[in-house]
Amino acid sequence: MKKWTMLFLLMLILLCAGWVVDLLWSAGQFKTIDSHFSGTCRPVEGIVGAEDITIHPTTGIAYISVCDRRAVGSGEPGNGGIFAYDMNTNGALPINLIPEADPDFQPHGISLYTGQDGQDALFVVNHQGGNNTIEIFLLRDNRLVHQKTAADAALVSPNDLVGVGPEQFYVTNDHRHPGGFKRMVEEYARQAWSNVLFYTGSEFVEAASGLGYANGINVSSDGRLLYVSTTVERALHVYDRNPATHEISLMKKIDLSTGLDNIELDTAGRLYIAAHPKLLTFVKHSKDAALLSPSQILSLEARTDGSYRVEEIYLDSGAEISGSSVAAVSGNRMLIGAVFDPKFLDCRLD
Repeated sequence: MKKWTMLFLLMLILLCAGWVVDLLWSAGQFKTIDSHFSGTCRPVEGIVGAEDITIHPTTGIAYISVCDRRAVGSGEPGNGGIFAYDMNTNGALPINLIPEADPDFQPHGISLYTGQDGQDALFVVNHQGGNNTIEIFLLRDNRLVHQKTAADAALVSPNDLVGVGPEQFYVTNDHRHPGGFKRMVEEYARQAWSNVLFYTGSEFVEAASGLGYANGINVSSDGRLLYVSTTVERALHVYDRNPATHEISLMKKIDLSTGLDNIELDTAGRLYIAAHPKLLTFVKHSKDAALLSPSQILSLEARTDGSYRVEEIYLDSGAEISGSSVAAVSGNRMLIGAVFDPKFLDCRLD
């Protein structure tokens, strides 16, 4: 009996050890970070937590979602805002477009919809007061005018979104559970339980499910493709999209072997995805600013055969910017934002 008990305990220890090694491997903890970038970057300071950035395709104005998430985690106001950054002006500083916002305003993912009638809308995920809502603003004379709030119990853990109409958008839920033990199991057991919702302008409907931490989302310029990045699944999901019905169907899943975050596209249709190559290091960084987390930017370009050319265009140990969450590109300029850093980077690509 003692022999079988010892054998069982040994098997249990081996299983636990195997699970830990597999978790560390999947999280990228064994990766070597050799920093590189063919270009130069300058830090733009003065704002904390530039988690998402998107650039207007014609004006060259970048819109930045800002929130001090460490302050929120400590029970203090995040002092969030939406900032404009004029990429046409040398030495420009970010300008808060809604200084009158509540100190607890907590913007997360953002998306700019440029209407054919010249009317532009900015969609914002907001976690203010512990609630999850989508705020829709109109862009008027370099100001943001609040238009509508969309809320629903289906918004369990909204992360990012993409506007496809004046009031229509897709939004990712990065978790199925809002908190507690089930959420922890979902994360560390790497369960594919998250989903994508579509908002019709009046109600939310589920568009896709079975995703391992659905994070960034964006759409091709012709509206025919929808892209969703998954963090723990470490893959880019490419969906065929019907612009008339808004229905989507999975075309392919591209394994990128890193913890993917937000997705941005340039005017040529290339995708730029920020990533966390060492996910558990990023978790530690979220709790302690002194513990740096590597930053990574991937570029994906579609080939004529439907495949994608993948290139790592930026990798940093975390010394230049820690915990990159977005890379927005216009011409030879690339803005890199991070979840917690008190700055973002304005880079020039060689």
